[in-house]
Amino acid sequence: IVEKEMYTFDDRNGDSLTLRPEGTAGCVRAAIQNAAISNAQVQRWWYAGPMFRHERPQKGRYRQFHQIGVEVFGIADVDIDAELILMTARLWRVLGLRDVRLQLNTLGSSEARAAYRDILVSYFESHADLLDEDAQRRLHSNPLRILDSKNPAMQAMIEAAPRLLDHLDEDSANEFARLRAILDSAGIDYDVNPRLVRGLDYYAKTVFEWVTDKLGSQGTICAGGRYDGLIEQLGAKPSPAIGFAIGIERLVELLQEVGAPLPDGAPDAYLLIFGDAARTASHSVAEFIRDRIPGFKLQMHCGGGSPKSQFKRADKSGASWALILGDDEIAKQSITLKPLRGDGEQRTVLLAEVAAELAA
Repeated sequence: IVEKEMYTFDDRNGDSLTLRPEGTAGCVRAAIQNAAISNAQVQRWWYAGPMFRHERPQKGRYRQFHQIGVEVFGIADVDIDAELILMTARLWRVLGLRDVRLQLNTLGSSEARAAYRDILVSYFESHADLLDEDAQRRLHSNPLRILDSKNPAMQAMIEAAPRLLDHLDEDSANEFARLRAILDSAGIDYDVNPRLVRGLDYYAKTVFEWVTDKLGSQGTICAGGRYDGLIEQLGAKPSPAIGFAIGIERLVELLQEVGAPLPDGAPDAYLLIFGDAARTASHSVAEFIRDRIPGFKLQMHCGGGSPKSQFKRADKSGASWALILGDDEIAKQSITLKPLRGDGEQRTVLLAEVAAELAA
């Protein structure tokens, strides 16, 4: 990304600015600048927002896109690796997604990776005539990324390349075995993919991706891994760290592709207001209901209008209930409930009882 996909430009003051291509580095920098990473304290952060990469636009790959990510600082044990993977697995279940598969790998320790790097360079040099321009450029800067090439002409050579899994140090091998044992115990299916190296250069040890074959070539919807060395690279004391990011656009496309139900944004109830006294009290009544039913989505009618026009808007909102607040209801400390879906009957209840009625 640093080499070719960054949006970098000078502002009016001549200062060089770069639009963020991903969220991890900025999240780590913010944690360092605010002294959140210190004294071996465990920190669990999340973020969401737009990212920018100068790529060739295509379905599932945009120059501006959105990610939601999770980062954990201060835990070296693979327990947290497993927890983050299980968190994403639970999200897929909640969303009703079955067409995603976990790919897993380890990049080992920095020492093991350095030794493997030399082995890999020697192998690729012996097949230099098969390397494309991009692979030749990466040969001595980041040869592991060649393993991630999608060039069909190089696939047979890449498949035959030495595997990092066969050159791990003992600690890294044991950690990876323990992570796999945890996932096996939790019933998580996965594929060990020796070619999974991730697109960013700061990853080490555990790396993972959730992929689908429903989106063509842009099938990765979530990716993450360990980056224990990044915090030290950015000027702080060494600290273990791991995180993941989910591509929102790809996730939405996958939900649409498999026909999973998307939230429609409809409120649970629509508050209709008739009369001056009701209009004055309507905001406090709406807040009263919201306070007593956590998560209840209540939309309040604003702007006045006839009963007919208000009921029309209530029905169009998709709400299940119309809550009718008139001057009579205000005088009696009550509210009228009218079902907008199904065959229920309209009834008037005390405001003190409305939470129980709506939650029933």
